[in-house]
Amino acid sequence: MLPQAALGNHLLRMKTLLIVYHSRTGGARQMAEAAARGASTGEVQVRLIHAADACAEDLLAADAYLFVMPENLAAIAGAMKEFFDRMFYAVLDRIVGRAYVVLVCAGSDGANAVRQAERICTGWRLRKAAESIVVCTHAQTPQKILAQKIIGAGDLERCEDTGAALAAGLVLGVF
Repeated sequence: MLPQAALGNHLLRMKTLLIVYHSRTGGARQMAEAAARGASTGEVQVRLIHAADACAEDLLAADAYLFVMPENLAAIAGAMKEFFDRMFYAVLDRIVGRAYVVLVCAGSDGANAVRQAERICTGWRLRKAAESIVVCTHAQTPQKILAQKIIGAGDLERCEDTGAALAAGLVLGVF
């Protein structure tokens, strides 16, 4: 059993999971929202922020991260890359060791977008908490690429489970 002072400090300092996402056609947004649902147990503060609205203070205040993005032209979507560009030096050496997971909504394979995001997280010296998830929509024509996406229940469940696992790790002190 924790001493009363330690218990009080624990209650005052709830862990925070920051989910930063960008989505143009809704797929990555659905994935981010599913992860947020999974993480929302009441024991962790979950913050879901669009990449354009995120700032260095958001990253500094969080204990772990989920970065959720679409793949565009076999790379990180521009708005998400811009987020990483804005934040990289602002938080460099200030978030070392924090846990992260990458989720990618891809039209083809998503591997390069994952590789790019993970390389940025390596530069921040973050700790990979789980394997990245790629949801492939198989959108290969201009019409399908530009269409609003509907992510299947199984894929949303994987995102939800990832959010839940990251939150549980924060609560248990694993991350």
